Amino acid sequence: MNEPWRLTRRTALKLMGVGAGALAWPGAWGRVPEGTIRKRTIPSSGEQVPVVGVGTARTFNVGRTEAERDPLAEVLRRFFDHGGRVIDTSPMYGSAETVIGDLLARLDHPEPFYATKVWTRGERAGIRQMEQSAERLGTDVIDLMQVHNLVDWQTHLDTLARWKDEGHIRYMGITHYVVSAFDDLERIMKARDLDWVQLPLSLATPEAADRLLPLAADRGIAVVVNRPFENGRLFQRVGDRELPGWALEFGAESWAQLFLKYILAHPEVTCVIPATSDPEHMTDDMRAGFGPLPDAAQRRRMEKLWAEMP
Repeated sequence: MNEPWRLTRRTALKLMGVGAGALAWPGAWGRVPEGTIRKRTIPSSGEQVPVVGVGTARTFNVGRTEAERDPLAEVLRRFFDHGGRVIDTSPMYGSAETVIGDLLARLDHPEPFYATKVWTRGERAGIRQMEQSAERLGTDVIDLMQVHNLVDWQTHLDTLARWKDEGHIRYMGITHYVVSAFDDLERIMKARDLDWVQLPLSLATPEAADRLLPLAADRGIAVVVNRPFENGRLFQRVGDRELPGWALEFGAESWAQLFLKYILAHPEVTCVIPATSDPEHMTDDMRAGFGPLPDAAQRRRMEKLWAEMP
């Protein structure tokens, strides 16, 4: 599927001189940067995961044809080549779980970190859905199971705690994608023992930084950030503006990398999951996990730039 920002983002890359020719594998941006991707620690276990994962909402909801699936296979290949592990999906995302499972079965790849969700009501329905997710993904153990958008969260968290003890999952968490749900997220984070929380954070939606990220740190909860590009609205707003020269101070070579590095500059963030069906965009996104990150002053400069954009 085509992301709504695809043309704008591609145009921006071309204006920077790193368009399709420069990005084509194994061109200049196809090569993995020197060093290794940055990793952060899951507080509840001490395990480390790469800071850039991949989301699959809309982008992996495709059919069975080679034309639909081959670009996604290349997305995953570049993802793993750059050190990625965290793949986030959900039964809500149509065929995404099945597509991931099918593609990984045919690719030579490192061990993924499977993160999916339960999105239904009732204990038995939740168990059936989670068993189906594991079958679709082709794994006996799901690394992270999350209650999607807090649907019947009390029922499912009880099941997840039991499943974690039994070894069916390794971590449990909750998710939402809108700021209006922050009251509920905060309440559950305080009341329940969670390994992960998934929430929105971006230059356009910074509210979690002052409210939920400190709570996650205090409670020892890992944080995965969804919708880092606000479904493409961030690219639409910058349009064809030139990337500021000072972005290179923290290694950002594109607007996508600037947006992702802004999120990763918050030390409480464990992983960010941009979604794409474009291999070039996957390469671009993964490079945000390498090199320096903005310090507090640079982060404020990014916020000022964003606030002053018409």
